[in-house]
Amino acid sequence: MTWRLVICAGCGGTGAALAKALRAALDVEVALAPCLSVCADPVTLAAQGTGRATYVFSGLGLADLADVRAFAAAYEAAPAGWIEDARPLGRLRHCLVTRVPAMPDPAITAPP
Repeated sequence: MTWRLVICAGCGGTGAALAKALRAALDVEVALAPCLSVCADPVTLAAQGTGRATYVFSGLGLADLADVRAFAAAYEAAPAGWIEDARPLGRLRHCLVTRVPAMPDPAITAPP
């Protein structure tokens, strides 16, 4: 399964520090983006993966490291990345900006 976390490095937030901490704490790609366009509430983090739902969270900081780790475990375990119960994600469940379903693979979903 291929997925990654993308963290906004713009708006003068602590995105780079959060990315560094997540790289040390998780076995998943962590990329920095110059802007994720949620400037009113930095730091923004997105989870995206091939055939998986995309999640975007905002208002994060180093204090949210444990909740991001909980999210990563839930995302990894969830079919197509769709997390049904967000309660184990702690404060992160209140930081969700959007959840976008995975785009269907026409090779899999096309009628015979």
